[in-house]
Amino acid sequence: MTSIHAFWLAGRQTTGETTLDVTSPWDGRLVAKAAVPTDAQVEEAVAAAHAVRDEFAATPAHVRAAALDHVSRRLAERTEEIAQLISAENGKPVKWARGEVGRAVSVFRFAAEEARRFNGGEAQRLDTDAGGQGRLAFTRRFPKGVVLGIAPFNFPLNLCAHKVAPAIAVGTPIILKPAPATPLSGLVIGELLAETELPAGSWSVLPVANEKMPALVQDERLPVVSFTGSEKVGYAIMDSVPRKHCTLELGGNGAAVVLGDFSTEADLDWVAARVATFSNYQGGQSCISVQRVIADAAVYDRLLPKIVKAVEGQVTGDPSDPKTDVGPLVSEDAAERVESWVDEAVQAGAHLLTGGKRDGATYAPTVLTDVPADTTLAREEVFGPVMTVTKVDGEQAAYDAVNDSKYGLQAGVFTHDLQAAFRAHRALEVGGVVIGDAPSYRADQMPYGGVKQSGVGREGVRSAMDDYTYERVMVLTGIDL
Repeated sequence: MTSIHAFWLAGRQTTGETTLDVTSPWDGRLVAKAAVPTDAQVEEAVAAAHAVRDEFAATPAHVRAAALDHVSRRLAERTEEIAQLISAENGKPVKWARGEVGRAVSVFRFAAEEARRFNGGEAQRLDTDAGGQGRLAFTRRFPKGVVLGIAPFNFPLNLCAHKVAPAIAVGTPIILKPAPATPLSGLVIGELLAETELPAGSWSVLPVANEKMPALVQDERLPVVSFTGSEKVGYAIMDSVPRKHCTLELGGNGAAVVLGDFSTEADLDWVAARVATFSNYQGGQSCISVQRVIADAAVYDRLLPKIVKAVEGQVTGDPSDPKTDVGPLVSEDAAERVESWVDEAVQAGAHLLTGGKRDGATYAPTVLTDVPADTTLAREEVFGPVMTVTKVDGEQAAYDAVNDSKYGLQAGVFTHDLQAAFRAHRALEVGGVVIGDAPSYRADQMPYGGVKQSGVGREGVRSAMDDYTYERVMVLTGIDL
């Protein structure tokens, strides 16, 4: 009999009246059933979070830090089990799923460390003007209110961790909504939180159907919305609640720039290996996967065949096989969309160098050149294992090509020139510039987010903690400084 995974309502495990099927993108098998909360249960979770917000904010830092440490430790202990779960529900190759668990372990550990040092307060003397003599300003941060965290399917554990851990660290309740396609990993976080002493109501994990989200998003008791997902949905959320605080981590079409000084055979082998890996490492289903390689004419002709060879070396297959590099996309519909975009580009004149074939939900790692600028593939986030390679003349032309996009999440720049690195940091209209590597590098403690239509606000544990809180100043009068 297929197991039913209960959800977590105000810290306790329960079921609803219906379930949703969680199926494997690889072979379509039923992985599990997840219980779905009723409208009344969702209301109960929101009411409990709202009621406990002051109590949770006053919880001692050591209590919150201990809970976060516990989750980090338990994730590490259960790495293989959880990695297999991620792979089953998401289709992610198990070697990448193990890496995702490791990242979530770090996220909760970072949050525990930040919880212990966050909000110590900052004093500022005000007698720098005569009117401030005898006065001292003391500033602390306080939670904005209950967080609604909406996580996507592509990193079903780690992106849930990025919603939950910062909220607990600052002492604000959170309602976590995992993606309906991949709810099981988020429910594991609930299982581990239930082993802690956090107050009832301070967290819930609810696999709510997407069509039920508008009412939840607009609930005034949830003043903070943290969303990771598509551009269309993210901006629809923000437009629907203009008075709320929204953090939106949206799309990208990550560019890897290869400058002319990065030109030895070893350099170009490194570029080829990195862009091949990180164009395909989650089936291309990462906001910072390599979608565009922009190479200086000085290295383009030697680099291109190396990229094609490296991409063809990516092993596609069963995600449970440790040798597999590239698994299926999240669904056959997703693979069909990628297929249609590539076909459109080829019909418009693009040259297909490798790949371009679909088998069910799996799409072969693909490389194209000469992609017309007005095609969907050139303009939008492909979110699949597809890479375009473009030749440019010079550094400035490369930066202009990166910026010729509505997105601005991260970019990679392969160069040995320190001055070029600083020029790239100044010129590129993105949230992060990675020098010497692909744009797909993300350390979970660093600020992460984009500009233009790639989102609003920043994640990364400390950045999210700042985002979930606001400054409140207390002025002390009659102080002898």
